[in-house]
Amino acid sequence: MDKNYNPYATAQAQFDKVAAMLNLDQGTRDLLRNPLREYHFSIPIRTDKGEFKVFRGFRVQHNDARGPAKGGIRFHPQETVDTIRALSMWMTWKCAVVDIPLGGGKGGVICDPQNLSMREQELICRGWVRQLARNIGPLSDVPAPDVMTNSQHMLWMLDEYEAIHGAKFPGLITGKPVGMGGSLGRKEATGYGLVYTLREALKQKGIRPEETTASIQGFGNVAQYAVELYTRLGGKVIAVSCWDNDDKKSYTFKKFQGITLDELMPITNKYGTIDKVKAQGLGYEILPGDAWIEQEVDILMPCALENQVNGDNANKISKRVKIIAEGANGPTTLEADEVIKNRGIFMIPDFLANAGGVTCSYFEQVQCNMNYYWDKEEVLTKLDTKMTSAFLAVSELARQRNLYMRDAAYVISIDRVATACKSRGWV
Repeated sequence: MDKNYNPYATAQAQFDKVAAMLNLDQGTRDLLRNPLREYHFSIPIRTDKGEFKVFRGFRVQHNDARGPAKGGIRFHPQETVDTIRALSMWMTWKCAVVDIPLGGGKGGVICDPQNLSMREQELICRGWVRQLARNIGPLSDVPAPDVMTNSQHMLWMLDEYEAIHGAKFPGLITGKPVGMGGSLGRKEATGYGLVYTLREALKQKGIRPEETTASIQGFGNVAQYAVELYTRLGGKVIAVSCWDNDDKKSYTFKKFQGITLDELMPITNKYGTIDKVKAQGLGYEILPGDAWIEQEVDILMPCALENQVNGDNANKISKRVKIIAEGANGPTTLEADEVIKNRGIFMIPDFLANAGGVTCSYFEQVQCNMNYYWDKEEVLTKLDTKMTSAFLAVSELARQRNLYMRDAAYVISIDRVATACKSRGWV
């Protein structure tokens, strides 16, 4: 892992590079390389043991020139405000690149839900909303689930917000349970969106999906649905990695014949951890956690956390790899990006590749506002259209101007946000 890695510094460096390409004035650069607002607060709860414990919470609103801030809430023991700042900035670009009328935000709590009861998690959720009840809302900032949060957490947060304001606000938060204002297709959206962009990249390269193999880092929601759709297209996933909370380390699960969800899902917990003993019984080879990146495959999909493809392991990527599709947010450091770019590997950058989640969240907002809900096929068809259109726009610009795909995606998104800020008279 790169020493002293800071995701916010990475996000700012990525922005600075493209700001120079776009020749943005200094005022616009100063505005867009920093958040408009951020909130830091304490959440005190009484634990199941009757003790008081205080958790640190955050909400960062990077930019809302194009619409209400939008972004998930993470529960993670290693959460930092700089990670939240970076993710909120990436959310701004993500919403802009798929051209939905939202800005970027992100939230988090430093905690480990794997060591908290459901009651304790509920208290944290309600405490988070109480701290921000005047600063979020369906027309200002719309949260959603993220790492180690789910639809139940969102419903507790919605319930607390509605209790405080004394009315129903289904559009406050997305990722809600279906039947309580949630959208069909939301669970699949990020993983499917990732594979929609991958499918288009393979088409452009003249490669048939059934002739490809892939290795995936992570086995949470994004990775699971990416495996499902990629396999349906004919591809074969030979390795996935996941974190083991008991051992406090990660492992890679490899099966050369191809992994199947039917085998792995029954032995995987709700946090995406695969049971090692049962996996070995099913013929899986158990390798070190970082072995996923060294596999002889055509496609790599990092679908875990930030900084996972870095200066220490980028040179271990097999010469066979043709495409990297980033399902995670910020998985590649600047140093690793240079290695990938120089190798000529086709990169589908995170804020394009994984924008399916926020796009479906936007669809959920629209449905809540109409109080009319679409069937699953309609949601996924609209998602496919949005993701395909965004990919084609980025890849076309990349070809026209001979740009790295990440740079092309940034050029489109930053230009859209800068134009909105200028139109409003902010700069």
